[in-house]
Amino acid sequence: MNESNQVPNPVIQPALPNATAALVLGILSIVTCWCFGIIGMILGIIGLVMGIKAVALYKQSPGVYSEASYKNANAGKICAIIGLALSALYIIRVIVTWSATMALVRSIVGGSFSF
Repeated sequence: MNESNQVPNPVIQPALPNATAALVLGILSIVTCWCFGIIGMILGIIGLVMGIKAVALYKQSPGVYSEASYKNANAGKICAIIGLALSALYIIRVIVTWSATMALVRSIVGGSFSF
């Protein structure tokens, strides 16, 4: 066989550490933001920290790690930010609804509520 017809072996680059974990946690933070916002908030913070660290590691030495894992880390970071925002909005909604309900209960119990 002629050596010029052979395909050279590409160098296999390792994935960024925690890039996939950041993506999974970012997605889970979006999915679980409706659980009173707490679970989504926790997962979003962890995913965001992992994504930021992975992206910083890639930017220090971009030739060492695969580009696909960099894209996963970036996507995880974006999903975590979205999950954090949705969780924060849901927490605000829960607080406002609870406050309004308590004000209504106080007015009913105090006798100032009329139909």
